[in-house]
This record gives sequence, C-alpha cells and structure tokens, in this order.
Amino acid sequence: MAETPLWSGRKRAIFGLPWTFTKYRLTETCLYITSGVFNVREEEIRLYRILDITLRQTIGERLFGLGTIHLCSSDQTAPEIDIKRIKHPKEVRTLLSDRAEAERSAKLEGMREMLGQASAQTDETHL
Repeated sequence: MAETPLWSGRKRAIFGLPWTFTKYRLTETCLYITSGVFNVREEEIRLYRILDITLRQTIGERLFGLGTIHLCSSDQTAPEIDIKRIKHPKEVRTLLSDRAEAERSAKLEGMREMLGQASAQTDETHL
C-alpha cells in the first residue's frame, strides 16, 4: 500500500519554472527522488538514515522563492543528496527534519523494546 505524501515537489529550472524531469516525494518514512524521461531512476532514502540537513539559497534562488536542501545520510548508495531548486525550501526543510527525527526516535524505541524483551527472556532462562 502506497503511503500518502506529506509533500511533493519538483526541481525547478530558470525563473522557478518546473521544466525538469526530477520529482520529489516525502512520506512518513521515506524520501523518493524520481528523475528521467526515457530511463527513469527512483532513489529511496529512509528518513531515519538522514543525519544532517542544510538549506542553501543563491541570490537568484531567493529572488524566485527557491532553495536547495542538502542531506547527509548513512545510506550506502546515496550518502549525500540534494533536493534542488524547490519552492518553499524552509518549510520543506522543517518538515523533513521533524519527520527524520520522529523516525529515528521510533527506530530507537523499537530497538529498546526488542532489547528489553531479549534481556527479560534471558533473565527467565537463568531462573
């Protein structure tokens, strides 16, 4: 079942017009980057793997309300990702940051529960 996107956008070309074939989609758990026309490539980055988020805006991008979000991740195939020339970059950065933090917290909580169950089982076997 496909997740409902929290945000979707596309890379913008000159003057902020969407004349490119790169699309971005953010869900509760993943960021998808789809590019290409004839040969399509879709990159999936799990949000809990995102380690650092940086917003970059040139003077030209600021004039047209655009920006680029640079991500550093622990993903093997995409350790650094750029979400290039998108509209409302500050809002997207905040949304992405909040979701990444929530996913890391959920993963950590899940690991704590698993470790708690494992230690409880070993305690029972030693009794």
